Amino acid sequence: MRYNTEQEWLQAAQKRVVLFAMSGLGKTTVSNVLRDSGDWFHYSIDYRIGTRYMGEYIADNAKREAMKNPFLRELLMTDSIYIGSNISFENLSPVAAYLGKPGNVERGGVPIDEYKRRQAQFERAERQALLDTEYFIDRAQDLYGYPHFICDTGGSICEWVDPQNPNDPILKPLSDQALMVWIKGSENHTQELIRRFDKAPKPMAYQPQFLAKAWSDYLDESGQRAADVDPDTFIRWTYAKALAHRQPLYEAMATNWGITIEASDMAEVRDQQDFTDVIGKGLANRS
Repeated sequence: MRYNTEQEWLQAAQKRVVLFAMSGLGKTTVSNVLRDSGDWFHYSIDYRIGTRYMGEYIADNAKREAMKNPFLRELLMTDSIYIGSNISFENLSPVAAYLGKPGNVERGGVPIDEYKRRQAQFERAERQALLDTEYFIDRAQDLYGYPHFICDTGGSICEWVDPQNPNDPILKPLSDQALMVWIKGSENHTQELIRRFDKAPKPMAYQPQFLAKAWSDYLDESGQRAADVDPDTFIRWTYAKALAHRQPLYEAMATNWGITIEASDMAEVRDQQDFTDVIGKGLANRS
């Protein structure tokens, strides 16, 4: 690991951390706290995906919809209007909207083959954005003079790695550069995430094998044709299964590559000193 003891972490002039967890457990919140302190560079994987690797896909999809409208088509064809995504650290909706949800097109769904194509695009984008971390660590220090670095990963990082492989092509370079930190939620957190998701289901990225099985199982259980599936019903049905699928992957990542911090402890972080202390305690507990 980048830092092996609490003392080594506390004395480090350059603190570098990669946070991973399910969406909704505070990765971005604590990253914003650190960024606002003025000493930490905040690298958002999802923002990098949406601006560098999927920006054209997102914009072209919006243009495709606009071209169906004669008025907007004329303006686009004459370069009279511009269409682009207004993505930010706080608003990553353009990425989620592009990923979409599989199922009935008339209910806002995406045909399953198109959905799988977009999922594959996202996987390639996230893999590359994660591998860009080292570049941004160097850039943050050399260009802007930031002494510390926080990488705010997406919830799907665990879908593309093998925590048991000591030479995993994503985890090894990440752990060489920064301390891997899992924000672990309790059973109460899990139930709250499920409740929130059920209220407002959002698109997710899935490991291809997991998605194929979930889709097949859902069709068998519901007795529906693929074109008739209600998109929100499917992803609600899948969400709890996705949480259960990801939990052991996160745990293995923390065991083999980093440390674990309870979500309740991370939620108490109010400034960079709080963060330094909670990470130090995590390292002490691991030792």
